[in-house]
Amino acid sequence: MSQHEADTPMTALVPREVEIGSIVAGAHHPHILIAGPCVIENETLVLNTAEQIADIAHTYGFPYLFKASYDKANRSSIHSFRGPGLYAGLRILKQLKDRLGLPVLTDVHSVEEAKIAAEVVDVLQIPAFLCRQTDLLIAAAKTGRVVNVKKGQFLSPWEMHNVIHKLEESGTNRILLTERGAMFGYSNLVVDMRALPIMRGEGYPVIFDATHSVQLPGGGGTHSLGQRQFIPTLARAAAGAGCDGFFMEVHPNPDKALSDGPNMVPLSALPALLMQLKQICQVAGKGVPIPGLDLQAVSARTASPASQSED
Repeated sequence: MSQHEADTPMTALVPREVEIGSIVAGAHHPHILIAGPCVIENETLVLNTAEQIADIAHTYGFPYLFKASYDKANRSSIHSFRGPGLYAGLRILKQLKDRLGLPVLTDVHSVEEAKIAAEVVDVLQIPAFLCRQTDLLIAAAKTGRVVNVKKGQFLSPWEMHNVIHKLEESGTNRILLTERGAMFGYSNLVVDMRALPIMRGEGYPVIFDATHSVQLPGGGGTHSLGQRQFIPTLARAAAGAGCDGFFMEVHPNPDKALSDGPNMVPLSALPALLMQLKQICQVAGKGVPIPGLDLQAVSARTASPASQSED
């Protein structure tokens, strides 16, 4: 970060609106929910789970986007289940859109995938490990679809400014940013809730990923572990800190899931969790500014640990 960037106050207290089909994220619109299984296991599970999540989200007033991956390209083991693949997966996602009328999000991993997936889905997601891949960001931006970038576990929140700049220079301002934790030693993540207002200060809606934030990457040797018991704790904290929506991987039976089971929300637990989050969101809003303690008075430099004043 340059001295100029470090001393520039973040003044975009209200992120711009980003339209996703009939849903609008950001500004003063309701918190959105992005949820679904980690990976497309089969057509029946995807359709049934999406329909049930949609009903629950509607009950608690969360505009809903379905998410699932056609290919988990960064599994720990070469023998791990990855999904049905690009074309078979997109066929299932298109069927879901046509049948349920839901907007859909999925991950893309290459320039070619971005172009093909954009023909079906509403939101192209850039995985955290790939968030600085310039060619991928350019390709996603040029499709015209909304681009959701997951902040890399290795990045500070203020470094996402460079990611945003790549997308804007490539012709899009249809951008979402997602916080999913930062590496804390080996096979562990922590969440710095300051990242939410810092990234919102860039002027785009910020989503909190409540499930990958409790992941223990590679903790099982050939697979990742997770601590799903802490999902409510972190989700409630994010709701209080102020964000524009929540990302959750949800499965009818996480212990039998083919990917990321240890850090997924059981479908049966989703209603109680959303009810709590809705109550907190109604009180906290999206981070109501307090005079003298808002982002207009605090620069990105102040947010950086390296800039902490001496005692």
